[in-house]
Amino acid sequence: MALRHAVLAALLDEELSGYQLTKAFDLGVANFWHAQPQQLYAELARLEKEELIAGREVVQDTRPTKRLFRVTDAGAAELERFTAAATKPSFIRDDLLVKVQAADHVDGRTLIARLTERAAFAQAKIDLFGELLRAMRGDRDEEEFLRHGERVGPYLTCLRGLAFEQGNRDWCERAAAALRERAAARSGP
Repeated sequence: MALRHAVLAALLDEELSGYQLTKAFDLGVANFWHAQPQQLYAELARLEKEELIAGREVVQDTRPTKRLFRVTDAGAAELERFTAAATKPSFIRDDLLVKVQAADHVDGRTLIARLTERAAFAQAKIDLFGELLRAMRGDRDEEEFLRHGERVGPYLTCLRGLAFEQGNRDWCERAAAALRERAAARSGP
């Protein structure tokens, strides 16, 4: 997947400015695709040049003029092509796992601290995803929303982000507990 497809998908439901797109990435898209704001602005320029998105200027009374972008028919066709293509399996690439791999040869207390930090970060994201999911479905329960709600795609990707972070938290807590138990057993009574 290229950044272009994540940007096109983020622009499907509404026109967004570059600033709004960076916020959309921070809140929703970031659970499956990370990009820096400068990468997003550069990608917007490329997509507009390729006519996969169209931009328009909006003059504001008390603020600078802004550009809003929307997906063109060619952009929608590109997303359709991308969606039809085979999907590669995902893989984990995480520096914390490299550190844990070396657990038998490094300071366990430092490693436990890193695992505890990551678990706390995951919990914060779990809380955020919970809020986002509740906001998206409103008064409906989840099953009703999944059957009849609008914008089910962002909801489903948010669910995946939630499950991912729950898995991260649970694994970090288990790994830290195992390292603590091993350290206690080595130090004896």
